[in-house]
Amino acid sequence: MSQPSSQANRIITLSLEPNDPQRLASLCGQQDEHLKLIESRLDVTLRNRGNIFQLAGAANRIKAAANVLEHLYRETAASELEPDTVHLFLQESGLEALDENDESENGDVVMRTPRTMIKPRGLNQQRYVSSIREHDINFGIGPAGTGKTYLAVAAAVEALNQQEVRRILLVRPAVEAGEKLGFLPGDLAQKIDPYLRPLYDALYEMIGFEQVAKLIERQVIEIAPLAYMRGRTLNNAYIILDESQNTTPEQMKMFLTRIGFGSTAVITGDVTQVDLPRGQRSGLIQVLEVLKGTPGIGVTHFAAKDVVRHPLVQRIIEAYDAFESQQEAEEREQREKRQQEREARLQAREDNAR
Repeated sequence: MSQPSSQANRIITLSLEPNDPQRLASLCGQQDEHLKLIESRLDVTLRNRGNIFQLAGAANRIKAAANVLEHLYRETAASELEPDTVHLFLQESGLEALDENDESENGDVVMRTPRTMIKPRGLNQQRYVSSIREHDINFGIGPAGTGKTYLAVAAAVEALNQQEVRRILLVRPAVEAGEKLGFLPGDLAQKIDPYLRPLYDALYEMIGFEQVAKLIERQVIEIAPLAYMRGRTLNNAYIILDESQNTTPEQMKMFLTRIGFGSTAVITGDVTQVDLPRGQRSGLIQVLEVLKGTPGIGVTHFAAKDVVRHPLVQRIIEAYDAFESQQEAEEREQREKRQQEREARLQAREDNAR
C-alpha cells in the first residue's frame, strides 16, 4: 500500500477483536480497496497481518485512522462493508479537520424534524448549519450532492416545528437546464412544479406526505417560482432560494429585499451550473461580490470533497473542474496571443507610415 506524503511521526499497532477472517476480509475490501481509501483520505500507511494492524503517520492522523478501523470493523459484524459505506463514514467523521490544524468544531450539531433527526456529514456541513442558525441571510455555494439544499430544508422544518417562524417558503427561478418552460402546459407554477420535486421529497421525508399536504393547503408551507415573490414582504418566515445561480442580478436584489422582520433566508446554488441565456450575468455571482464582508451574512463554500453521494460523483466533479480550468487557461492564452498579434500589426503599420 501507499506511503504517506509527509514523513511518519509515529507507528502504532492495533489489534481488532475477535479475529474473524471473514470480517477482516470485509474490512479490507477487494484488493485492500477500503484500506487504500482510508490511507488516501488520512495520509497514513496501513499494513496488517490477520487482525494485527500497523499504522504509520502523524500522531493525530493515525489516531483518527485507528478510530475509523475500529468503527468499520464493528460494522462488519452486521453486514458486508461496501466502498460507499467507507466513503460516507469518512465524510461523516469530519476528517478534513485534520487538514486545518485540528480546528475545533462542534461535532454534535443535529436538527430535529417531526419524523427524523438529521446530523450534518462532515466539518463543512456542520459549519453550514451553524452559520444558518447564527445569521439571518446565508449562502450555501457548491456542487450537487453536498447537501446544501437538504440541510436548508431541515433547518427550516426545525424552525417551524419549534415555532421560531410561522411559515416556510421554498423558491426557485423559472430557468432550467435545456428546458423551454414556454412549451410546457399550464401556468408558471404548474410548469415549474416538476423542478421543485427535490424540495417536496425532502419535506415528505422530514414531515410526512399527509402533513406536508395539510401545511401546503393552509399556506404554512409555500413552494413557488421566484416570480411570485415580487411585491411581497415576508415576515416571520423561513425562505429558501434554491438553484440561485439562475437568477438575474435584478431578481436576486428583488428576492433579498423581500425579507422582513423575524425571517431567515438561505440561498443555495452552484456558480458552475448557470443556465441563463448567453451573456446574462448570474445574480448569485454578482451578489457574492456585492455583499462580500457585509456583517450579518453567512457564506459557506462546498467543494468536491464534501459530496456525500456515490464516490464517483466526487471524482466526476473534480474531473469537470480540472477540465474547465484547463479550458479557461487555453482561452486566456488564445486571447493574449490575439492581443499580441493585433499590437504587432499596429506597430508594423506605424513603422510603415514612418
